[in-house]
Amino acid sequence: MAAQLILGLAILVTLHELGHFLAARAFGIRVEKFYLFFDAWGFKFFSFRRGETEYGVGWLPLGGYVKIAGMIDESMDKEAMKLPPQPWEFRSKPAWQRLVVMTAGVIMNVILGIAIYTMVLMKYDQHYLANSSVTDGIYAFELGEKVGLKQGDHVVAINGKSFERFDDLLSSRVYFGSRLTVSRNGQLMDIQIPNDFYKETIKEGKGNFIGPFQANQKVDSIFPGSPANAAGLQKGDRIYSVNGVHTFSIEEFRNIIHSNNGRPIRLQILRGNDSLIVQPIANDSGLIGILYHPDYGNYPVTDYSVLSAVRFGTSDAMEAITSNIKGLRQIFTGKEKASESLQGPIGIATIYGGIWDWHRFWRITGLLSMVLAFMNILPIPALDGGHVLFLTVEAVTRKKLSDKFLERAQIAGMIILLTLMAYSIGNDIWKHFIN
Repeated sequence: MAAQLILGLAILVTLHELGHFLAARAFGIRVEKFYLFFDAWGFKFFSFRRGETEYGVGWLPLGGYVKIAGMIDESMDKEAMKLPPQPWEFRSKPAWQRLVVMTAGVIMNVILGIAIYTMVLMKYDQHYLANSSVTDGIYAFELGEKVGLKQGDHVVAINGKSFERFDDLLSSRVYFGSRLTVSRNGQLMDIQIPNDFYKETIKEGKGNFIGPFQANQKVDSIFPGSPANAAGLQKGDRIYSVNGVHTFSIEEFRNIIHSNNGRPIRLQILRGNDSLIVQPIANDSGLIGILYHPDYGNYPVTDYSVLSAVRFGTSDAMEAITSNIKGLRQIFTGKEKASESLQGPIGIATIYGGIWDWHRFWRITGLLSMVLAFMNILPIPALDGGHVLFLTVEAVTRKKLSDKFLERAQIAGMIILLTLMAYSIGNDIWKHFIN
């Protein structure tokens, strides 16, 4: 978990700060430091100087920074700000150039997020089940039936818009409240998903919502010495049922396994044309030691092309930002507890999980890139969004804010961020180690 968290943060932070660095250098602004992670109190793993910039890796993996000459930032270098402005300093440049420099990190994270989502679709997912191919309609699990869906329904639109991929029905655009247009027995009708439905999917798993009728799970690989290996499960086996339950989704399959830790699991599998029964014993963590993916049986799937991967990757990345905005709104309106929704570094590490799966690693890192972009653009002093806010005010009023005001705003922003960081870390410790 720790290794995946550190690698993910290293990628995200380096690219974010690289955006600021490249924009500053493009406008002739001197960059004094470029650090991955913080060299708090002067401690660092290593550093080297090339040209005017010191590059290094700090010891505190909670972010990173570039120290831009002539800019009031977290370094609070007041002595340098007392000297007359130099032409190569941030404060000497026009407001529009400074605005580009401050937004470049967020833009880089958005580009990175879209690139990762696109790469995942092309390399790992490779193809998708078209909604038009699900000719038998949906299978409604308990959560699906709860909102009014039925077996055999054909969902034709989300919020009045048609959609191409069946998996779009299992996205946050549905879980945060939506209107599904359903064809049932030749008649069109609307099913309204409640705004707080996401709570149900978090608790029960989105696989307990709906799925295509013919889906099952196909075994990608088996870990040596695992319960699945000992039971004789093989790569390419298709798991039709678990303990007598026909598994249509990864979440349902995982939940059944986890709920039977330490006990034999009865798997009905399809191996070629043969139907077999294997019974691995789930370990104490509720795992049997396999990697798997959905298999859609006789339904045809559509391969991602470069263009469609970019199109859907962009859509998925933007959906990640939209869902974060919706989630933040739920916290601010009191409909969701911050203690249950916010994740610190420990919580993020648990999301990555204890097994190194590159598919999962890149999906989570792509999501975090979009979250980082959204959080950084919030109008809080000490974040990029705070600098953008002040620069926008300057551009509109044509009056530069005083250094004293910017220093005080920076201190206030740092207090807010440190408080939030302390809260999220403390909340992580309480949830994962104490509670």
